[in-house]
Amino acid sequence: MALPKLDTPVYELEQPSTGDTIKYRPFLVKEQKTLMMASESNDDKQVKEALAGLISNCTFSKIDPFKIPIFDIEFLFLRIRGKSVGEKVDLNLLCPDDNETRVSKSINLEDIGVNMEVGHTNEINITDKIKMVMRYPTLNDMTDIVGETDDIEDLFLMIRQCVHEIHDGEKVYNKVDMSDSELKDFIESLTTEQFENLNKFFDTMPKVQHSVEVTNPKTKKKGEVVIEGIQSFFD
Repeated sequence: MALPKLDTPVYELEQPSTGDTIKYRPFLVKEQKTLMMASESNDDKQVKEALAGLISNCTFSKIDPFKIPIFDIEFLFLRIRGKSVGEKVDLNLLCPDDNETRVSKSINLEDIGVNMEVGHTNEINITDKIKMVMRYPTLNDMTDIVGETDDIEDLFLMIRQCVHEIHDGEKVYNKVDMSDSELKDFIESLTTEQFENLNKFFDTMPKVQHSVEVTNPKTKKKGEVVIEGIQSFFD
């Protein structure tokens, strides 16, 4: 006699990057086990592959985790995790006034959102005629960088990967038509000011963030702690 099949609840959320409504379900024990084993391996590629598989499964294969922005991945995981094992997490946060005292705070994952900075744009004017159109980093981009040891090289590699188009007046150069060496030479020929403008795209792009007010029990001073990135919500 076959064992009964268990029903899994289905929820909805709004995908931050597109505004589309996405259906999702909690992760199952087998998916949680795969993620835990990958995490214990300390292998970044295994963790990313396990995370990608979990998100694809829990969104009924409607989401390709290697093609959506990283902030979508983080937001989706927090929502899925909340519905799977509980929406409340307890964190020990460092008080900013002395950087040594920690206080316990309970955070509701349903309160966590994606911070969209005012004035952020993916179009960077290099000169009056030339501009770069960027796309957001994906899980694929992060996987490609695993193994790099030089932070500067990582930054330049990420920039090259995230170039979508380069406009020169009416002429548009698509990423698929650029060789890596041509793109590398183009980026390295930017002035310091132009490069800083380009880097603002990454500094101001949407992020999963949550601000928490804490009171230092020793000094009685209040401060604000900004939690950013999914790992920060489970330390």
